[in-house]
Amino acid sequence: MSETWTAVELEQEGFVRRVLEDFYRDGKPPWDSGITPPELVALIEGPDALMPGQVLELGCGTGTNAVYLARHGWRVAAVDLVDRAVQQAREKTHAAGADVTVLCGDATRLDEVGVPGPYDLFFDLSCYCGIPPHRRDAYAAGLTKRAAPGARLLMFGYGPGALGDSWSGVTADELSARFAGWQLDDVTPGTNPVPTFWFTLRRGADSA
Repeated sequence: MSETWTAVELEQEGFVRRVLEDFYRDGKPPWDSGITPPELVALIEGPDALMPGQVLELGCGTGTNAVYLARHGWRVAAVDLVDRAVQQAREKTHAAGADVTVLCGDATRLDEVGVPGPYDLFFDLSCYCGIPPHRRDAYAAGLTKRAAPGARLLMFGYGPGALGDSWSGVTADELSARFAGWQLDDVTPGTNPVPTFWFTLRRGADSA
């Protein structure tokens, strides 16, 4: 089926790609600190740690968290939209000896990327909140299609207005509405100066 977007929607998509490419070209993506966030560490190593399985990282950047997950027994696939980020992630995972599949692709077009799943965990560090609104249903549908029963989604995102535009950002209400068949288990405010949140969603165990 063909997709037809308005001029505004196409401009949003182009803007996102340019901003991401500029950050990686300049070597200063603010979301790519080189440190695995404690919220992910808690999920992987904490008292209620998940049993290792298959994980898909959306917007993997230079591969810091993909390497971490692989070292803790997960079978990792990682996707990023920016060629430069993907190349750096492949170099990092190779240097670390981590068994990670790093792919260049759009998180809202996973059928074109080659990540069939099913996945027990999805990890998103600032990817969804920068996706234009007209592509967010496709993101949710792509994850839902690939989610094993009981799968988790751990997502970090900026709140609406944090980036100074009219459309980026994410709220708990939006995720609850968009992710049919998932339950929003937890919302924890981040520690950033601007409003940020950690969201944990769970796919229904009996969902097909």
